[in-house]
Amino acid sequence: MLRFFERLVDPYAPYDMTDTPPNRLWPFLKGYMRPFRKVFAVTGALSVVVAVTDLALIWYVGRVVDLLATGTPQQVWTTHGTEIICVALAVLFLRPIAAAANTALLHNAILPNFGTLIRWRAHRHVLRQPVGWFESDFAGRLANRIMQTPPAAGDAVFNVFDAVAFAATTAVGSLVVLGQADARLMVPLLVWFAAYGLLMRWTVRRAGPAAKASSDARSAVTGRVVDAYTNIHSVKLFAHDDREEGHAREAIEHARQTFAHEMRIVSRMDISLTVINGMMIVAVIGWAVLLWYGGAATAGVVAAASALVLRLNNMTYWIMWATQQLFQSLGTIAEGMETIAQPIALTDARGAADLVLTEGRIDLDRVTHHYGRSSGGLQDVTLTIRPGERLGVVGRSGAGKSTLVKLLLRFYDVEGGEIRIDGQNIAHVTQASLRRAIGMVQQDPSLLHRSVRENILYGRPDATEDEMIAAAKRAEAHDFILTLQDAEGRQGYDAQVGERGVKLSGGQRQRIGLARVILKDAPILVLDEATSALDSEVEAAIQESLYGVMAGKTVIAIAHRLSTIAHMDRILVLDGGGIAEIGTHDDLLAQGGLYARFWARQSGGFIDTDEDA
Repeated sequence: MLRFFERLVDPYAPYDMTDTPPNRLWPFLKGYMRPFRKVFAVTGALSVVVAVTDLALIWYVGRVVDLLATGTPQQVWTTHGTEIICVALAVLFLRPIAAAANTALLHNAILPNFGTLIRWRAHRHVLRQPVGWFESDFAGRLANRIMQTPPAAGDAVFNVFDAVAFAATTAVGSLVVLGQADARLMVPLLVWFAAYGLLMRWTVRRAGPAAKASSDARSAVTGRVVDAYTNIHSVKLFAHDDREEGHAREAIEHARQTFAHEMRIVSRMDISLTVINGMMIVAVIGWAVLLWYGGAATAGVVAAASALVLRLNNMTYWIMWATQQLFQSLGTIAEGMETIAQPIALTDARGAADLVLTEGRIDLDRVTHHYGRSSGGLQDVTLTIRPGERLGVVGRSGAGKSTLVKLLLRFYDVEGGEIRIDGQNIAHVTQASLRRAIGMVQQDPSLLHRSVRENILYGRPDATEDEMIAAAKRAEAHDFILTLQDAEGRQGYDAQVGERGVKLSGGQRQRIGLARVILKDAPILVLDEATSALDSEVEAAIQESLYGVMAGKTVIAIAHRLSTIAHMDRILVLDGGGIAEIGTHDDLLAQGGLYARFWARQSGGFIDTDEDA
């Protein structure tokens, strides 16, 4: 039966994606709530039914007390026995059905699916952000917001139905029950409602900001802790355990202080609530007893009023706490919106078509990019890379080599000029089709915390096992892969490589990264220090494979080891964000310029990037 409720809403159902989600709380939540409209409506109605039923039982207890005073037990049973049996049957059967349906909707239809829907859509939205967006924040904090926002949203919805709707119905029903008994009994209850409302208003105005501050502080702790764990090799290498402890303690202490401030609000609320509840109990029950003493109320009225206010006394703590939790959840959602509700910073142009690659010609036309600053990056670069040409790129650190590659992959949009591939402005084609056309081997390939097989197949998921192994062999990776075994006993291609490939050496990671790109077989190839982590023997073997992989492709190869690019068709020398020299290896040596000085001063085949021009 519960599976029926679990399947009422599909959290993965298609929806209209947006590049600019709402940045205000209610519109933000409204979009996620849309698939649950009918479920929310039925759940709200059932919450009201359950609350009314409980109040009706309190009222009926008062009626039973009065009925018992109307005659002997036999007379009461003869006159009202059928009525009492019908009420008992309703309590035994109808009330549990309504309560069970309400519980199943809340716990099985809403809570699991609502949180899942938000997490799924939020993750999809964040994945669409450009590389630069991720580089400006902690991965741990981003992940923490993706993880904590959905349960907070689920808690908020739960509290609305389980507490707020129930409380509102109980409040109105309590006035009705007491008013039917004697209108004067409504006076102390109305005074209590006013005091309770003021206390809740005071709590809510302070709890929301305090909860958001506390959530921000928790995310900061997560970000610092994950940062330390991710870079544990550096922490241990420099023996900075104590510095990381201090760095984390600062954030943890701030989180403690913000949470302590939040709890001070809760304590003041709780103490104040105890005082006004005591006043309500004495006022309502005392007044009911006085009315009974004066003959203006029956014993049943006293019993119902007593049961009602005692129930309200117990319920108000729960309602206030639920309300505080509600605004704490809303504060957490507001903090998560700082990540989830950010507009996509780099989008496909309206009506963008897929890149149609015919030759592999790349044109840079007066390309300028400074990352929003006044310097750095590239300045007014014009360059044509012919189809099938192999272009080596060298330059000092900061000369613009990485910027060139990032702009080609459209990790960033150019700030001036344009980049064209086969005559198509890359800003006007889809990002996915652009990157499918480019294979890149990085200096330090980032591997996924998955098996070797999954990492290589990331280049082309539909490749066969034989194709994958052939790519590994060309990358000189097959033999060492067969020797791998992880802590779970998985071996060879099934072995897990650890986070970012931490269980492998730098050379092993680079060879698996190379195998991945070989398998992808993209028509444009970018090599960023592709063999820098390899020993000379393995590098020599891989160089032969690389030349085979380059055949028929347009190649951009960045290197500090000049011997790896000396046989390229042309070599581009970047300096200060512009083109300093371009030509073949022999031509550049003959010019006696910057490249010639690099070649003369290189040590062990590497550019001395600190050498002054």
